[in-house]
Amino acid sequence: MAQPHRKAVLNLYKTLLYMGRDWPQGYDLFRKRLHKVFSKNSEESDPNKVATMIKHGDFVVKEIEALYKLKKYRTLKRRYYDDN
Repeated sequence: MAQPHRKAVLNLYKTLLYMGRDWPQGYDLFRKRLHKVFSKNSEESDPNKVATMIKHGDFVVKEIEALYKLKKYRTLKRRYYDDN
């Protein structure tokens, strides 16, 4: 990992770990997969490629947020609006 991006990568990792607490298949599976992905790319030294991976990680964070919001919306809709 390139040093200029170290803080951004660590922040992304912490954010994803925090968001993984509510993962539908369980936190342990999420944590293992996240660690595997970050370990696989830990030797990357090209700053442009690292920046691209960080952008992709930010996109994944937004997608997970959207997934959680959709789940919350569906729960509230089911709770307050009867389909019958």
